[in-house]
Amino acid sequence: MTTSTSPTVVIVPGLRDHVADHWQTLLAERLDTVRTVPPLEQDKLSLAARVAALDAVLADIDSPVVLVAHSAGVAITVHWAQQSTRPIQGALLATPPDLEEPLPAGYPTPGELEQGGWDPVPRGRLPFPSVVAASTNDPMARFRRVAGMAESWGSKLVDLGAVGHLNPAAGYGYWPYAEELLRDLIESTVVPGLANADAR
Repeated sequence: MTTSTSPTVVIVPGLRDHVADHWQTLLAERLDTVRTVPPLEQDKLSLAARVAALDAVLADIDSPVVLVAHSAGVAITVHWAQQSTRPIQGALLATPPDLEEPLPAGYPTPGELEQGGWDPVPRGRLPFPSVVAASTNDPMARFRRVAGMAESWGSKLVDLGAVGHLNPAAGYGYWPYAEELLRDLIESTVVPGLANADAR
């Protein structure tokens, strides 16, 4: 079990799991205390299996946690948050897809996503601080829809400009702004209950 007073960063990939030149993979290589949700060997389109995989990683960490999710990893994180009482220090949620609208060719169909349990995306306020980093030309979601998600979740919205889906196909690669957003999130948040515990 990982035990530390500094936060452990947990990487929550999207449906394509681990991509060597993806910014999440490259970010993980630059961090000292980090875990990544492992890829599924089966049931790859099962939201329940994805949520269970995230929960299993978190169950093995006895320290504050900051989540870094991308694409469908954001949906996994939001669904997980509706079911769990495990405290989270904060979450960076990058370019969430709009799973309630048809995705581009090559991605799961609305029927496949519905069968896998992805629809609808929860709109309840998240129980931890979060930042939604959104693209103005994301083929997976219109900016206004993502802005609405961020408002429903109680997240701070960061306009990244025209960065596509922020993946290797859009030219990302190493994304240095992720480190800045992550650092700011860690510095501006505390684990729920920690301040009260210190005051006793």
